[in-house]
Amino acid sequence: MKDVYLFSGFLGSGKTSMLTDVLRQFKEKGLKPAVIMNELGKLPFDSQAVGEDVPLKEMLEGCICCSGAEKTEAQIQSLLADEDFDVLIIETTGAAHPVEALDAVYSPLFAEQLNIKGIVTVADSKLWLQKESLTPQVRTLFLEQIRHAHLLLANKMDLLNDSEQGKVVFEMQGLNPNAFILQTTNGRVPLHLLESLQSSTQKSSNEIQSVHVGKQLQLSSRLIEFNHSFTQEQFEDWVRSLPSTVYRIKGYVPIEGISRPMLFQYAYGLVQWLPEYINMPPKVVMIGENIQHIHVIGDE
Repeated sequence: MKDVYLFSGFLGSGKTSMLTDVLRQFKEKGLKPAVIMNELGKLPFDSQAVGEDVPLKEMLEGCICCSGAEKTEAQIQSLLADEDFDVLIIETTGAAHPVEALDAVYSPLFAEQLNIKGIVTVADSKLWLQKESLTPQVRTLFLEQIRHAHLLLANKMDLLNDSEQGKVVFEMQGLNPNAFILQTTNGRVPLHLLESLQSSTQKSSNEIQSVHVGKQLQLSSRLIEFNHSFTQEQFEDWVRSLPSTVYRIKGYVPIEGISRPMLFQYAYGLVQWLPEYINMPPKVVMIGENIQHIHVIGDE
């Protein structure tokens, strides 16, 4: 199983500086990293920082969290099939909501091969002090990136005085009390802090296989496998019974009277069923907050 880190943060927050330094640290430790880099422009400016010896997949002219989700899955599959690497880093665009980014990474096709260690958000501390000047949409995204982080870098601390530094940390801690907040300059983060993030995946079949989920990992995922079929109505009734902290479900559900599991997707309270013409494994991935103890359909 390969460890995966999602790097989140606004454009100019210091994500690329952090990526460059983290890649150096992984190499010095003897680990081989791979990178998926999501950029909104046509030219891969940031990819020059990765280095020729690091397997790299790029997402140009698109967001990892929207129409690019399928491309992201294809890129991860390609890396798993063709490249030898130990750890995967996915750098999202500044426009990516953490839930959307995590959703794009998870696919029932390879979820068992990946161990999402967590979302590392780089926040511009100076921008935090000026957040009221942002448009409501941009400010909301900025706050959401911080709220869902598992490790939070309060970056550019060298541009603030002591009083401002204290204000930033206090307010960010109030917004996300579960994350470890590191005050940084130039996005420097010790590798041991990344590696100490607990696994955010939980696998379950008829019986939930309990795993240690770190307290700091509010936003997490759960892989659910099925060993018998349901009617669509039964499955949708279960989905409607779930708490609002479940944001996404996607995967393949075995339906009575249908020979192959159907593709199922759930987001924002809406469900979608699509026929699948290949016999896919009957499993789904659930993404949300504090979902490890949710009752799974079929469990007694």
